[in-house]
Amino acid sequence: MRRHTGRRFWVGVASRDHVQKGVAGGFAQLGHGKRAPLVRMAPGDWIVYYSPRTRFPDGEPYQRFTAIGQVTPGEAYPFPMSDDFVPYRRAVRFPRADEAPIQPLLQDLAFVRDKRRWGYIFRRGHFEISERDFRLIATAMGVGSRIGDAKAQAAANALPEPA
Repeated sequence: MRRHTGRRFWVGVASRDHVQKGVAGGFAQLGHGKRAPLVRMAPGDWIVYYSPRTRFPDGEPYQRFTAIGQVTPGEAYPFPMSDDFVPYRRAVRFPRADEAPIQPLLQDLAFVRDKRRWGYIFRRGHFEISERDFRLIATAMGVGSRIGDAKAQAAANALPEPA
Protein backbone atom coordinates (compact mmCIF):
# COMPACT_ATOMS: atom_id res chain seq x y z
CA MET A 1 0.00 0.00 0.00
CA ARG A 2 1.47 3.37 -0.96
CA ARG A 3 1.62 6.10 1.65
CA HIS A 4 0.32 9.59 1.00
CA THR A 5 1.21 12.58 3.10
CA GLY A 6 -1.03 15.21 1.48
CA ARG A 7 -4.74 15.69 1.25
CA ARG A 8 -6.48 13.51 -1.36
CA PHE A 9 -9.69 13.93 -3.32
CA TRP A 10 -12.26 11.22 -3.96
CA VAL A 11 -15.50 10.47 -5.78
CA GLY A 12 -18.05 8.19 -4.17
CA VAL A 13 -21.04 6.83 -6.08
CA ALA A 14 -24.44 6.32 -4.47
CA SER A 15 -28.08 7.03 -5.18
CA ARG A 16 -29.31 10.45 -4.10
CA ASP A 17 -31.51 9.02 -1.31
CA HIS A 18 -28.52 7.19 0.20
CA VAL A 19 -26.33 10.28 -0.07
CA GLN A 20 -28.95 12.37 1.71
CA LYS A 21 -29.00 9.88 4.61
CA GLY A 22 -25.21 10.17 4.88
CA VAL A 23 -25.29 13.97 4.83
CA ALA A 24 -27.99 14.04 7.52
CA GLY A 25 -26.03 11.57 9.65
CA GLY A 26 -22.56 13.00 9.00
CA PHE A 27 -21.11 9.82 7.49
CA ALA A 28 -19.86 8.26 4.25
CA GLN A 29 -20.86 4.74 3.29
CA LEU A 30 -19.55 3.23 0.04
CA GLY A 31 -19.88 0.07 -2.01
CA HIS A 32 -22.92 -1.23 -0.12
CA GLY A 33 -21.10 -0.90 3.18
CA LYS A 34 -17.62 -2.15 2.27
CA ARG A 35 -14.80 -1.19 4.62
CA ALA A 36 -11.95 -1.02 2.08
CA PRO A 37 -12.87 2.26 0.32
CA LEU A 38 -13.36 4.00 3.66
CA VAL A 39 -9.93 3.08 4.99
CA ARG A 40 -8.27 4.44 1.83
CA MET A 41 -9.43 7.89 2.90
CA ALA A 42 -7.72 9.84 5.67
CA PRO A 43 -8.79 12.72 7.89
CA GLY A 44 -8.58 15.92 5.86
CA ASP A 45 -9.35 14.19 2.55
CA TRP A 46 -12.35 15.43 0.58
CA ILE A 47 -15.09 13.36 -1.05
CA VAL A 48 -17.76 14.35 -3.56
CA TYR A 49 -20.72 12.08 -4.19
CA TYR A 50 -22.05 11.41 -7.68
CA SER A 51 -25.62 10.09 -7.84
CA PRO A 52 -26.58 8.30 -11.05
CA ARG A 53 -30.15 7.73 -9.77
CA THR A 54 -32.59 9.31 -7.35
CA ARG A 55 -33.20 6.10 -5.38
CA PHE A 56 -31.62 2.69 -5.03
CA PRO A 57 -32.08 0.40 -6.89
CA ASP A 58 -34.52 1.65 -9.51
CA GLY A 59 -34.95 5.40 -9.16
CA GLU A 60 -35.08 7.87 -12.00
CA PRO A 61 -31.79 8.81 -13.71
CA TYR A 62 -30.25 11.79 -11.88
CA GLN A 63 -26.61 12.24 -13.00
CA ARG A 64 -25.59 14.93 -10.51
CA PHE A 65 -22.96 15.56 -7.89
CA THR A 66 -25.10 15.59 -4.76
CA ALA A 67 -22.85 16.17 -1.74
CA ILE A 68 -19.32 17.21 -0.89
CA GLY A 69 -17.53 16.79 2.41
CA GLN A 70 -14.31 16.41 4.33
CA VAL A 71 -13.29 13.27 6.20
CA THR A 72 -12.96 13.95 9.92
CA PRO A 73 -10.72 12.19 12.45
CA GLY A 74 -11.65 8.64 13.35
CA GLU A 75 -11.67 5.22 11.75
CA ALA A 76 -14.20 3.35 9.65
CA TYR A 77 -16.72 1.74 11.98
CA PRO A 78 -19.39 -0.96 11.63
CA PHE A 79 -22.99 0.22 11.90
CA PRO A 80 -25.54 -2.58 12.46
CA MET A 81 -28.66 -1.93 10.39
CA SER A 82 -30.11 -5.42 10.83
CA ASP A 83 -29.02 -8.83 12.03
CA ASP A 84 -27.58 -9.66 8.62
CA PHE A 85 -26.45 -6.24 7.34
CA VAL A 86 -23.65 -4.40 9.11
CA PRO A 87 -22.16 -1.81 6.74
CA TYR A 88 -19.09 0.28 7.51
CA ARG A 89 -19.24 4.05 7.79
CA ARG A 90 -16.78 6.91 8.20
CA ALA A 91 -17.39 10.35 9.73
CA VAL A 92 -17.55 13.20 7.20
CA ARG A 93 -18.40 16.87 7.61
CA PHE A 94 -20.66 18.05 4.79
CA PRO A 95 -20.95 21.80 4.19
CA ARG A 96 -24.06 23.18 2.53
CA ALA A 97 -23.64 22.77 -1.21
CA ASP A 98 -25.73 22.94 -4.36
CA GLU A 99 -26.23 19.83 -6.43
CA ALA A 100 -24.47 20.05 -9.80
CA PRO A 101 -25.39 18.24 -13.02
CA ILE A 102 -22.45 16.39 -14.53
CA GLN A 103 -23.21 17.16 -18.18
CA PRO A 104 -21.82 20.74 -18.22
CA LEU A 105 -18.59 19.51 -16.56
CA LEU A 106 -17.82 16.45 -18.69
CA GLN A 107 -15.54 18.12 -21.24
CA ASP A 108 -13.37 19.62 -18.46
CA LEU A 109 -13.05 16.63 -16.11
CA ALA A 110 -9.70 14.92 -16.71
CA PHE A 111 -10.78 11.70 -14.95
CA VAL A 112 -13.43 11.21 -17.66
CA ARG A 113 -11.09 10.03 -20.39
CA ASP A 114 -13.69 8.72 -22.84
CA LYS A 115 -16.27 11.50 -23.18
CA ARG A 116 -18.65 9.26 -25.15
CA ARG A 117 -18.67 6.57 -22.46
CA TRP A 118 -18.27 8.91 -19.52
CA GLY A 119 -20.39 6.84 -17.11
CA TYR A 120 -18.05 3.87 -17.17
CA ILE A 121 -15.62 5.17 -14.51
CA PHE A 122 -18.44 5.62 -12.01
CA ARG A 123 -19.02 1.86 -11.98
CA ARG A 124 -15.99 1.64 -9.69
CA GLY A 125 -18.04 3.16 -6.86
CA HIS A 126 -15.07 4.99 -5.31
CA PHE A 127 -11.97 6.45 -6.92
CA GLU A 128 -9.37 9.15 -6.48
CA ILE A 129 -9.36 12.27 -8.64
CA SER A 130 -7.06 15.25 -9.05
CA GLU A 131 -7.38 18.38 -6.96
CA ARG A 132 -8.06 20.31 -10.18
CA ASP A 133 -11.06 18.12 -11.04
CA PHE A 134 -12.30 18.24 -7.47
CA ARG A 135 -12.11 22.03 -7.40
CA LEU A 136 -14.01 22.21 -10.70
CA ILE A 137 -16.83 20.13 -9.20
CA ALA A 138 -16.72 22.05 -5.91
CA THR A 139 -17.04 25.34 -7.80
CA ALA A 140 -20.08 24.00 -9.68
CA MET A 141 -21.55 23.07 -6.28
CA GLY A 142 -20.97 26.58 -4.93
CA VAL A 143 -18.22 25.69 -2.43
CA GLY A 144 -15.09 26.00 -4.58
CA SER A 145 -13.67 28.89 -2.60
CA ARG A 146 -13.51 26.67 0.50
CA ILE A 147 -11.81 23.68 -1.14
CA GLY A 148 -8.30 22.91 -2.25
CA ASP A 149 -5.99 25.19 -0.32
CA ALA A 150 -4.29 25.21 3.06
CA LYS A 151 -6.86 27.64 4.46
CA ALA A 152 -9.68 25.27 3.57
CA GLN A 153 -7.93 22.49 5.47
CA ALA A 154 -7.49 24.65 8.55
CA ALA A 155 -10.98 26.12 8.34
CA ALA A 156 -12.84 22.83 7.87
CA ASN A 157 -14.30 23.09 11.36
CA ALA A 158 -15.69 26.54 10.53
CA LEU A 159 -17.88 25.24 7.69
CA PRO A 160 -21.61 25.69 8.35
CA GLU A 161 -23.62 22.68 9.34
CA PRO A 162 -26.08 21.32 6.75
CA ALA A 163 -29.68 22.54 7.11
